[in-house]
Amino acid sequence: MDYEKIEASAARRARAGKSLTYLFLAIWALIVLFPFYWMLLTSIKSYGAYNTEYVPKFFTLAPTLQNYAEAFTAVPLGKYFLNTVIFTLVTTVLMLIVTVLAAFAFSRLDFRGKDLLFTFFLALMMIPGELVVITNFQTITNAGLRNTFAGLILPSVTSVFYIYLLKENFEQIPDELYRAAKVDGSTDFRYLTRVMIPICRPTIITVTILKVIECWNSFVWPRLITDDTNYFLVSNGIQAIRENGFGRENIPAMMAAVVVISVPLIVLFLIFRKKIMAGVSRGGTKG
Repeated sequence: MDYEKIEASAARRARAGKSLTYLFLAIWALIVLFPFYWMLLTSIKSYGAYNTEYVPKFFTLAPTLQNYAEAFTAVPLGKYFLNTVIFTLVTTVLMLIVTVLAAFAFSRLDFRGKDLLFTFFLALMMIPGELVVITNFQTITNAGLRNTFAGLILPSVTSVFYIYLLKENFEQIPDELYRAAKVDGSTDFRYLTRVMIPICRPTIITVTILKVIECWNSFVWPRLITDDTNYFLVSNGIQAIRENGFGRENIPAMMAAVVVISVPLIVLFLIFRKKIMAGVSRGGTKG
């Protein structure tokens, strides 16, 4: 009987603990999702209704899609969207090529000064981002690449952190596979593409998605290096929409633009969420 009471008490404590956990997660989910709800709500409020709300309302009885039309007519948002797609795709592809090859070299090839060079690479992560932006701005300006896609793309085609992450993943692959491939006459590039990349695909997909998100959300660098509207990204367009409010900030139209811009990233995450989780968990496992 005592054992039954103990088991019943333990079961009650387990249920209470699980209930508290779910309650905490539910509250936390509401906190995280509320900005998205507010963004969507604001985007369907009329400009006049929004500006007359001295006390913000958490609902609207007269939703409108006019703000989405204004987001595309106030500025050439469609063109900025296309520029962002081009910038994101080209930068991500070049970054993957550079990062994968560098990670392979540091993880499998033997050359003089490899450890010292990799230590130097890791030390670059300690440099504040503001200093890198200033250096990149001077370099791109002196090279005459301002207001060009090359000027936008080149500073972002490599990442020390992603090289480190892929190197750690490549090193988890047994050396015996590499030696066996060399005995069979396989080249290093063939071994990389046929063995290492397929094995580490989850991490590579994770790196790709993170880079896409980073490029899509770029704000500081595009604002610095471009003042020609032909090369503006969506980050430039949002600011222009905000300032197009007939003497006041057009927040509803800006929120509509943010919704449109956010949808591709949300869809991308929903499609590849399992791959992202697998890549992160693999990156944190050694051996």
